[in-house]
Amino acid sequence: MSSAPAALKFITLPARTTHTATIIFSHGLGDTGEGWRPVAHMLGSQLPHVKWILPHAVEMPVTVNGGMVMPAWFDIFSLGKSDDREDEEGILRSSAAINQLIKAENDAGIPNERIVVGGFSQGAALSLVTGLTSEKKFAGVAILSGWLPMRDRLMKMLSSDATTTPVFWGHGTADPVVPYRFGAGSVQILKDKAGFKDIDFKPYQGMGHSTDNQEIIDFSAWLKRVIPQ
Repeated sequence: MSSAPAALKFITLPARTTHTATIIFSHGLGDTGEGWRPVAHMLGSQLPHVKWILPHAVEMPVTVNGGMVMPAWFDIFSLGKSDDREDEEGILRSSAAINQLIKAENDAGIPNERIVVGGFSQGAALSLVTGLTSEKKFAGVAILSGWLPMRDRLMKMLSSDATTTPVFWGHGTADPVVPYRFGAGSVQILKDKAGFKDIDFKPYQGMGHSTDNQEIIDFSAWLKRVIPQ
């Protein structure tokens, strides 16, 4: 039986005008919410009605890094194949913790239809699980350099609204950590096997395991579509 999720620590960037939408964005392996503060701050001027929540993963030993303790949403056992053994319990535990943040936003008057869940790399994989299994449809799910985790199990867990949830998916063609083929293949699975209808997939030529100005521009334009003022 999974243990109850610990309450996450997080950074909040308040909306600059009346708060009508929220973005919960989860960082990648070994990072913290601080790593995405500059991006959230930059986009804040274009989305003044949006509150940003940047959660911090708890520290844990990560198998692929020799058991080194670092911030991680779940353990990673190996790299190289998209169908490697996965820490499904850890993924679901972290997803439950993100859902606690979502519930707090709901309680404050922001419904799921005005919330975007997203993330980078490991945080993106986590956001797919959270965003596509909720009973209440989100405004969108944003995936930067991510992959589709616990594929077979997730396909059985998809909510009734999952296939019509808007998804932004950006991935660098030169990504050495989460290879581009993992991202493109994940998108194809969601479209072909699950029937997803609104995935905005953006390949970025030559971009590695990071983001760049064009991706941020595209991400901003998508956000303006799914959570307009």
